[in-house]
Amino acid sequence: MRYRVKAMKAGEGVVSLGFDARDVADARSQAKERGYAVLSVQGGAGLALPALKGRTRFPLLLFTQELLALLQSGISLVEAIETLAEKESRPDTRATLKSLLASLYEGKPFSAALQSVPATFPDLYIATVRASERTGDLPEALVRFVAYQTQLDVVRKKLVSASIYPAILIVFGGLVTLFLLGYVVPRFSHVYEDVGGDLPLVSRLLIQWGRIVEANGLLIAMLFIGGVIFVGWWLTRAATRGRILRALRTIPAMGERLRVYQLTRFYRTLGMLLSGGIPVVPALGMVSGLLDTELRVRLDGAQRAIREGKPMSIAMEANGLTTPVALRMLRVGERTGRMGEMLERIAVFYDEEMARWVDWFTKTFEPLLMALIGIIIGGIVVLMYLPIFELAGSIQ
Repeated sequence: MRYRVKAMKAGEGVVSLGFDARDVADARSQAKERGYAVLSVQGGAGLALPALKGRTRFPLLLFTQELLALLQSGISLVEAIETLAEKESRPDTRATLKSLLASLYEGKPFSAALQSVPATFPDLYIATVRASERTGDLPEALVRFVAYQTQLDVVRKKLVSASIYPAILIVFGGLVTLFLLGYVVPRFSHVYEDVGGDLPLVSRLLIQWGRIVEANGLLIAMLFIGGVIFVGWWLTRAATRGRILRALRTIPAMGERLRVYQLTRFYRTLGMLLSGGIPVVPALGMVSGLLDTELRVRLDGAQRAIREGKPMSIAMEANGLTTPVALRMLRVGERTGRMGEMLERIAVFYDEEMARWVDWFTKTFEPLLMALIGIIIGGIVVLMYLPIFELAGSIQ
């Protein structure tokens, strides 16, 4: 869950920070680890639905691409943001750009201006810009972030596109099943009212269900709609998602894939930060929010080992944050001094492997799902018509 922390630090004053954390205590802990004194913490918990919020999401990737194009054409940073603000038609986005301009007019660095806008710019983005201010090469930092975000979007789109067809099957299969149980079965119950005990047990239970639905249709519909809303709200809670992930990890093949997926995001983000000139220990602290609780504890152990002077590959291996391929590539990165580039190559390797696995999984899962839905719908239809078949047989 995303938490907004208002905190204070010497040299920066009062700032607003965003953290992906398990709870309020975890958000406070992450802020204190970075040297901030926490003033307040606000979370996203509640019954509010994202689709009903008035604010629109800031188009971070588009903003970065447009800013990069203007900077590469020779326009200064202030002029570039003024240009983006003038052409922007969305009120919320224009207000964010005006806030950035106000901070820049006051003489603040670009990273401080980004940090002054709450709930808009992630910590990784701010850290990348801050590192570029030391070298004076902001366009190069923006190029790295665009490449990083584009790769994440590619992986996310692959996962979403792979889940669309199964989701459609489940929705339409569920609707057909509800239509049968809520409309067709109650109509069939009248046909068999005089047959009584001569029906098979399963058919009698199905017809009894039809009578219950017919007598209490409005109440059942209200309970069903309420249940759907409750389940939707329940699934948005961070604790619920954590329990689902823990349950999935108990499945051997699925658990290992989830672990590799987390490590892939971890390697890619860490590689971007190291390539931007951020030291390894602060960079590890910035990316800890990408890992779940178990892996985050292991990352803390790796950070302590690196502070003690151990090589990164040894610290990662000792705390279970590597794979055989990643370990070898980390050692190569230590020998060549190009650790950031090597971490990004590890992420690319596992992205390709994940894409192959997702393709195999969908090709296997979709036919099984279709067969299951067909069995459920066909079973209901057969149970409805089974008494007719038996009556026809008895007449003969």
